[in-house]
Amino acid sequence: MQPMTEYSRGDVVLVGFIFSDETGGKHRPAVIVSADAYHKSRQEVIIAAITSRTEKVLVGDHLIDDWQGAGLLFPSVATGILRTIKQAMIARKLGTMPRPDMQAIEGKLRDALGL
Repeated sequence: MQPMTEYSRGDVVLVGFIFSDETGGKHRPAVIVSADAYHKSRQEVIIAAITSRTEKVLVGDHLIDDWQGAGLLFPSVATGILRTIKQAMIARKLGTMPRPDMQAIEGKLRDALGL
C-alpha cells in the first residue's frame, strides 16, 4: 500500500535548507514543484527555494506577485534553486502558491532547464 500524499504541487512549506557550501543551514520557505503523480510513488518532493532577497532576480527566478496569498511574511522570490527532499523533512505548510504565480514559476523553471 502506498503512503498517503500529505503535500501537493504548489504548497508553500517550511524546510531545513543546507547552505550550498555546506557550512550550515536554516529553515526557509520553499514551494513544491514536483507533480502529485511523483509524490504517489515516492516519499520525496522536489522544491524550489524561496528568498526574501528581492533585489536580484536571476534566470529561473520569479518575483512572487501575491506573496501574502502564498502564506509568506515578506515580498519574496521563488528561485531556480531546486532540491529533492523527503516529505518528512517538511516542518509545516505555510500556504499555497496562487495559480498565476505558480504558472509563472513553472515557466521560469522550463526556461532555466531548457524544457
